[in-house]
Amino acid sequence: MIIKSTNINLKHIAESGQCFRMNRMDDNKYSLIAFGKYIELIQTDRDSVEITCSEEEYQLLWKDYFDMDYNYNEIVTVLIQGKDEFLKKAAEFGRGLRILKQDIFETLISFIISQRKNIPAIKSCIEQLSVKYGERKVSSTCDNKEYYTFPTPERLAGANIEELRKAGLGYRDKYILKTSQAVLRSDIDIIKLRELNSGEAVRELLNLSGVGIKVANCVSLYGLHHIESFPVDVWIGRILKDIYHNKFDLELYNGFAGIVQQYMFYYIRSQNKEDIKP
Repeated sequence: MIIKSTNINLKHIAESGQCFRMNRMDDNKYSLIAFGKYIELIQTDRDSVEITCSEEEYQLLWKDYFDMDYNYNEIVTVLIQGKDEFLKKAAEFGRGLRILKQDIFETLISFIISQRKNIPAIKSCIEQLSVKYGERKVSSTCDNKEYYTFPTPERLAGANIEELRKAGLGYRDKYILKTSQAVLRSDIDIIKLRELNSGEAVRELLNLSGVGIKVANCVSLYGLHHIESFPVDVWIGRILKDIYHNKFDLELYNGFAGIVQQYMFYYIRSQNKEDIKP
């Protein structure tokens, strides 16, 4: 089926650092594994995306996943018409970026892995974990494509620490194990986190092994879809220091600071060839 939108760009979404299982297959074609499903997407023109699923599946899952009901055009227009020259460039460059509504547990584990790793290394770790601990499936709509789902808390909580280490996790292996076990024991109810505001959710997430303020805010934004969250990694820290001299006023973007953060991140990273570790 075809998705029509004046603000959806697969390249920008796939390369924005929020999702690690959306991968380029060809110039305008991408694969995506999420919520146990495998789909392929083609950017047929600026405002159209072809997606390999039924209308029913799109309405039940992917419409919400791509946050299609939110008016990103309004945010882009506000930024482009504003006085901030850096954000004008970032919003124009990143037009088509959307904040995905991802699985909370997958987002949590993915961003624990992300610490001090570049994006290709993060993707590699997640793929190895999925092959080892996920479920093997075959897509009936994409030429019987074989793929592996992201591991459940049960599977990771019962993992062997030595086997986890083989996935390239390094010191993060113990964090993955302890946090998966905490989720399995319901020390934290990750589903109920959606009922909290971003500040409350971040405070809860900070109780988990391997979760610091940056990871907690990433989970808040990319997993809980708190679009007011503003994660600060190396790239954003550099922007705040070098461009805004640590005087960036978040209050100007109250309620959608996370979208602003994504435009910032994607723009500055695209201007630099070096993929530094976040």
